Amino acid sequence: MNRRELLLAGLAAGLPLPAFAQDTFPNRPMRLIVPFSPGGVVDVIARLWVEEMRGLGTFVIENQGGAGGVTGAHNVARATGDGYTMLLGNTSTQVVNPLVMAVPPYDPSKAFKTISIIANSAVAVAVNPNVPVKTIPELIGYIKSNKDKVSYGSPGAGTLTHLTGEIFKQLAGTPELAHVPYRGAGPGITDLVAGHIPTMMLNITSQVLELHRTDKIRILAVCTPKRISVLPDVPAAAETMPLLIAQLFTGLFVPASTPGDIIEKVAGVNRAAMASKAFQQKLVEAGFEPVSDTPAEAQKFVDAEIARLGPLIKSTGFKPAG
Repeated sequence: MNRRELLLAGLAAGLPLPAFAQDTFPNRPMRLIVPFSPGGVVDVIARLWVEEMRGLGTFVIENQGGAGGVTGAHNVARATGDGYTMLLGNTSTQVVNPLVMAVPPYDPSKAFKTISIIANSAVAVAVNPNVPVKTIPELIGYIKSNKDKVSYGSPGAGTLTHLTGEIFKQLAGTPELAHVPYRGAGPGITDLVAGHIPTMMLNITSQVLELHRTDKIRILAVCTPKRISVLPDVPAAAETMPLLIAQLFTGLFVPASTPGDIIEKVAGVNRAAMASKAFQQKLVEAGFEPVSDTPAEAQKFVDAEIARLGPLIKSTGFKPAG
């Protein structure tokens, strides 16, 4: 009896399919949903990552921006769990948005299974070089000495960078610091360089690193537990503000109904990709911190971020965009 006959006989008898029925995955291109516009942090990681995953098969990247990442994430949550639709989600889609929305369209802990965290991108506190400060304590003093005259920008209302700014205000005791939301990082960085806005909360990217190195902006601190390898001379915000930790994780998620054997197959190829020194270097040069973990470790990390950020969001009264 050949393979096809065996499968048909098993189906007719109502028997479980033999193991080799799943061995063909993937036998067609997989969709990688990036729930943000092209050119952003998650999109950059996506395009680097799919090149390393050719050992698994072909990925087609689909940018489905909208509602701070909720639209694309929701579409994946509702997709068939067959391994052919995956989400490159981040802190916003898996943690912040579900916590701040009155009626979130999905519960990330129930709607998804986590395969891996791929990279972390630090949120940075940056200023225009003409602002006379070089440290976080000096920035706090400057804000307090110029009440109602200092504002901070972020790439958008409801983003992790916006939340970082609100946590900073609370920890610094500077409620007068006004928020200026931009429609993306690009316009905000342009205004920061031009001096139209004195300070900004932004994600570390290769562009931001270059602007810092050429003295067009000054990064005062990165909001990480410890200093990052790409900016060893820049302090971690936690050195003076232990609670100011804001890392934009980017990870791979699939619908909760996805079978375990498919998850393990994708996870195995991903771990091999993450072990590549060349790939790690590409991520570092682009401003990211590579991560290599198992599905269980990745899920534990996401759960810990939900537990950590939940009380901070509540204490600041942070609201979603719109």
